[in-house]
Amino acid sequence: MQHRVIVLGAGYTGAIAVGRLARRLRREDVAITLVNAEPDFVERVRMHQLAVGQELPPRPLAALFAGTGVTLRLARVTAVDADRRTVTVTGEQGTAEDLPYDTLVYALGSGWHDQGVPGVAEHAHDLANRPGALRLRARLAELAAGASVVVVGGGLTGLEAATELAEARPDLNVALAVRGDLGERFSPKGRRHLRAVCDRLAITVHEHTDVTAVAADHVTTADGTTLPSAATVWTAGFAVHPIARATTLDTGENGQIVVDRSMRSVSHPQVYVIGDAALAMGPGDKPLRMSCASGVPGAWQAADAIAARLSGGKVPVTPVRYYQQCVSLGRRDGLIQFVTADDRAVDHALTGRLAARYKEAVCKAAAWGVAHPLLVPSRARGVVQAAGAADTRFAGTVV
Repeated sequence: MQHRVIVLGAGYTGAIAVGRLARRLRREDVAITLVNAEPDFVERVRMHQLAVGQELPPRPLAALFAGTGVTLRLARVTAVDADRRTVTVTGEQGTAEDLPYDTLVYALGSGWHDQGVPGVAEHAHDLANRPGALRLRARLAELAAGASVVVVGGGLTGLEAATELAEARPDLNVALAVRGDLGERFSPKGRRHLRAVCDRLAITVHEHTDVTAVAADHVTTADGTTLPSAATVWTAGFAVHPIARATTLDTGENGQIVVDRSMRSVSHPQVYVIGDAALAMGPGDKPLRMSCASGVPGAWQAADAIAARLSGGKVPVTPVRYYQQCVSLGRRDGLIQFVTADDRAVDHALTGRLAARYKEAVCKAAAWGVAHPLLVPSRARGVVQAAGAADTRFAGTVV
């Protein structure tokens, strides 16, 4: 009987894990099913480009995984029963079905987080997924010259959104509201460059500004100031999919699923968690941040651990560490901030056009890795044991 592996979510981490598993395990021994709500792989790191009107090449999942033996199931995940080892999905016809699994890879990721701020859900736009980016795109197309747009959030997503928008639509008045200093996570060189770019693109930066309410035509800050906004872009954090908290899986305070060094759930060894949904500890005993920089190595780790446990091999454990933070600042500028293993900025940073090319190369490399799953160098191995049934070397251990 084939070992049933179900992967939930086809973002970067889920898609990479599926391709790696298909390469590492023999088809006659495993049945790999990928469940995703959309038929295409979406480059989430490019949603700010899509929002300003740029076209992204379609990447159908069926084409990406043709010839791999992976079964694609277009459906929405509505529940996970980790005790019964089933996943409930709802297909395009609205019919619910329970899918049993032997090994589950949970890669449902995260969505935007309104932080409980009044009016965000009703009036703000997000860049957490393709539908959100397309809604913002349609709204921006309606705006006449001179209209005001406020981007809320000074993280990487907010910086990319504000600069991309200001470059693509110089006729709009673009403002960026950040809680602390502009670019406070960067080195002095990085902060200087970021400020220079905002000045060049005529972006009004409101530092130490906490947005407390969003209306259809303005936002309100903690000190009572009203900022006009015909379109508000909310990038102030991400929240993991609520399904995780509704399960019996061990989760942290923010709903992320607690995993060990091999990305396996500490409470349910048949479940592996990758991407934004995983609560994994990195260098300096700090939780890994929600990012591709954390998620992609985690996907490699999980796939390799599953393959090793199923085939009776030694489980490889490679600690995830950071090297850089990559930010596009429009199409012709960028910032590559080099960091320590635990994600603290160092003095060295790359800026300007070279940084823009660097960031573009990183994005293309990530997409290439998804599109070429069969090029992972490995010999397919047969299944000799059930994952999690006998190997407990890492159970309950969190790095």
